[in-house]
Amino acid sequence: MQYYNQETYIYLDGDFVKATDAGIDLFGQSLHYGYGAFEGLRAYSTHHGIRIFKAEEHFIRLQHSCEAINLPYPWDNQVLIEKSYALLEANNLRSAYIRPLVFSGSNMHLTSAKDAHIMIAAWEWGPYLGQNLLRVCTSKVQRLHPKSFHIEAKVSGQYINAILASSEAIREGYDEALMLDHDGFLAQASSENLFIEKDLKLYTPPLGNIFPGITRQTVIELCKGLNIDVVEKKLTIQDVHEADSAFLCGTAAEIIGIKEVDGIIYKEDWEHTIGASIQRKYKKLVLEEENYEVII
Repeated sequence: MQYYNQETYIYLDGDFVKATDAGIDLFGQSLHYGYGAFEGLRAYSTHHGIRIFKAEEHFIRLQHSCEAINLPYPWDNQVLIEKSYALLEANNLRSAYIRPLVFSGSNMHLTSAKDAHIMIAAWEWGPYLGQNLLRVCTSKVQRLHPKSFHIEAKVSGQYINAILASSEAIREGYDEALMLDHDGFLAQASSENLFIEKDLKLYTPPLGNIFPGITRQTVIELCKGLNIDVVEKKLTIQDVHEADSAFLCGTAAEIIGIKEVDGIIYKEDWEHTIGASIQRKYKKLVLEEENYEVII
């Protein structure tokens, strides 16, 4: 996929520059050690104009991710949101994926950064995992231990773990991987949160060993408005295998249903599941076809 061309602009340290002219610091910790933080946002073309969904929450999380790894964050989030909208306009984008990245300056030592830079890029990108029901498998790659890393932070280096898991799944003919935590319970997919349906209730792994996704929280809020029970509890592989249905959620993937796990096909018709109802409500929400305050 081509993310930019000769006419594409990015936002870099206060200016809009051509992506082809941005350059890269070959002596930066972010390149050598994965010492950086990023976010993923989506902009939607609505009846009220272009809207970045939950922009403030995403930039607050970016700030918290930087603070978790002692990466300076001197920027005003409202300014960054304004620049994100301006970036969409500069690239003539109405529906797009937006990627802010905070990266460190030159430093070959294993010490906290004393300065940092920010880049924001945007491009057209459909749902990350497509729109067809997924075939997923349980990965041999384990989710990072919470005592070894700030797993609640969206930090560049930790996504090597996700790359290994998803690549393994694809090699074996699946679309995505489910990852276990250090105690052997289901944590999440490589970069999405997991919900399963059983007896008209939704279940999802609790906070602690998972990434606290903004889309995950949105699903929980939608369920409250729809009087759907959501139980946060530790899930086993057997729980997922014996579920009536299941789905993944994330900003890039949005809401996407699962067809089978480890070769076990769910018998419930996806269109009649709670997940499908949430998928439809989520789409109306981000497109502002329903009043958000009423929904939650």
